[in-house]
Amino acid sequence: MMLGLFILTLILALPVLVVFGYVFVPAGDIWAHLASTVLPVYLTNTVFLALGVTVLVLLIGVGTAWLVTMCDFPGRRIFSWALFLPLAMPAYIIAYTYTGMFDFAGPVQTALRDAFGWTRADYWFPPIRSLGGAILMFGLVLYPYVYLVSRAAFVDQSIAALEVGRTLGRGPWRSFLTIALPLARPAIVTGVALALMETLSDFGAVQYFAIDTFTTGIYRTWLGLGEPAAAAQLAAILMVFVFALILLERLNRGRRKFHHTGRYQPISRYQMRAGRQFLAFVACLLPIFLGFLLPTGWLLKDSILHSSSAFNAGFSRLVISSVTVSLVAAGLSLLVALVLIYGTRRESRAPGRMEQISLRIAAMGYAVPGPVLAVGIMLPFGFIDNSIDHWMRSAFGISTGLLLSGTMTALFFAYIVRFLAISLNTVEAGADRVTPNMDRAARTLGVTGLAKMLRVHIPLVSGSLMTAVLLVFVDVMKELPATLVMRPFGFETLAIRAYELAIDERLSDAAAPSLAIVVVGILPVIILSRAIARSRPGRNKSANSRL
Repeated sequence: MMLGLFILTLILALPVLVVFGYVFVPAGDIWAHLASTVLPVYLTNTVFLALGVTVLVLLIGVGTAWLVTMCDFPGRRIFSWALFLPLAMPAYIIAYTYTGMFDFAGPVQTALRDAFGWTRADYWFPPIRSLGGAILMFGLVLYPYVYLVSRAAFVDQSIAALEVGRTLGRGPWRSFLTIALPLARPAIVTGVALALMETLSDFGAVQYFAIDTFTTGIYRTWLGLGEPAAAAQLAAILMVFVFALILLERLNRGRRKFHHTGRYQPISRYQMRAGRQFLAFVACLLPIFLGFLLPTGWLLKDSILHSSSAFNAGFSRLVISSVTVSLVAAGLSLLVALVLIYGTRRESRAPGRMEQISLRIAAMGYAVPGPVLAVGIMLPFGFIDNSIDHWMRSAFGISTGLLLSGTMTALFFAYIVRFLAISLNTVEAGADRVTPNMDRAARTLGVTGLAKMLRVHIPLVSGSLMTAVLLVFVDVMKELPATLVMRPFGFETLAIRAYELAIDERLSDAAAPSLAIVVVGILPVIILSRAIARSRPGRNKSANSRL
C-alpha cells in the first residue's frame, strides 16, 4: 500500500523533478544569448513586480481586514464579505478591462480630449500598459489572499491580549501594530506568499501588457525559439523564486512561537468618530469598486452591447467545454486527494513523518507556475511518445503518433498536479476533525477499509469535500498558461477565448467569456466568507460576536 502511494507521489512530483533535472543539461549558445540580452530584463521586471505587489496586497489586505474585524463603521458587515469579491476576477481579465477603459482610445481619455479640446501632446495620462499598471492590476485582484488569512487570524485572536493593551493605554493604532499584527504575522506571510505565487505564475496579464518576465520568457523560449532545455532552465530559476517564498516564513520565524492566550470573548469593536468612519468606509469601498464592481460593470455593458455576436452557439460550446473540463479536473483532484489522505492513515492513526513528507511532495505542484508545470510535463510526455513511436516503427512499421502530449490526458494531469494542494489541504482539515471514536465504533460494527471511508468519513467531511471541489473548479476555470500550452489542438475554454480575443485587440468581444469566468467564481468566494465569519470560537455566545 505504502509503495503504491510513494509511486503516486513521485508521479505527481515528476514535473518539478524534470525541470530541476534540466538545469544540468547543456542548452548550447541560446543560453548565452539569453543571458546577454533578455535575462537581466526578465530578472528586473520579475523582482520589481513582486515587490510592488507585496506592498499593495499588504496595505489593502491587512488594513481592510483589521477595519472590518475590530472597528465599527457603516457598511462593515457588507464589506466583511464583499472584500472577497475581487478574488473571482482573474488578473488577465481585469487587465483587458482596464485597458479598454483607460487606454488612449478608451472612453476616459476620449472624454478628456473632447471636454478640453486636447490633443495627444497636450496632456499626460498614466500608461495602463506598464509595470506600474501590472502591479496595480495584480494588487486589486490578489489582495483577497492576504485579506482572507488576515481576517481569519484577527477573528481567531484572543480578545484578552487586546484588552490588556487597552488597559495599558494603547489605542487602536498601537494595539494593531504591537499586538494584533505580530500575532497574525505567520498568517499574513502565508497570504503574501500565495499572492506572489499567483503573480509569478501569471502569463495573460504580463503578456498583454508587454512586460517581459520569467513567465513570458519561458513561453517565448520554448514555443518561439524551440529551445526546451533553455526554457526548462529559465523555469528552474523561477521555481527558485517560488520555493524561496515558501521557505521565507520558516527561516524568518525560527524557533519563535505565536500563541493566542486567554479566553475567547465577544469582540468589543473600536468606536470611531464620524470622520474616521467615513475614511474606513472609503478604504473598504475602493478595493471592491476598483477590483470588482467597475470591471464587472464594464464587462456586463460590453456583453449586453455585443450580445448578438457574443452569445451564440460557439459561446455555448465554450461554456460547456469549460464547465465540463473544470468539473472533471475537480473530481479527479478530489479523488487523488482522498486516496493520499486515507491511504496514509491506518487504524485511526495520523500520518507519520514519512507519510507527511509524501503528502507535501504531492502538493508541490501548487507552488509551480503554470508555464513551468507545462514544461515539466511536456518534456517527459514527449520523450515517452517518441520512444513508443520509435519502437513501434522499428518493430511493426506502425506510427503511434502522440499518445500523451497534446491530449486531454496531459491537460488533466497538469490540472491535478497544479491544484492538488487545494484538495489535499481541504480534505485533510476535514479528516482531522473526525474523532478516533467514530473509527472505533465503525470497526465494532464490522465496517472497515473502503466501506468505512464511504459510509462514515465522507458523510462527515462532505462540507470540506464540496469546498475542495468548488475551489478547484473555479481555479481550473481561470487557469490560462497551463491550458494554453497543454490543450489538445482545437480545444478551447472561456479563458483561452478571452485571451485570444484580447490579444487581437477585440476587447469588446472578449467581455462575454471574461464575464462568464467572473460569474462562476463568485460562489466559492461567498462560501469562504461565510466559513470565516462562523469560525471564531464562542461566536454564538452573544449577538455582538456576529461577524
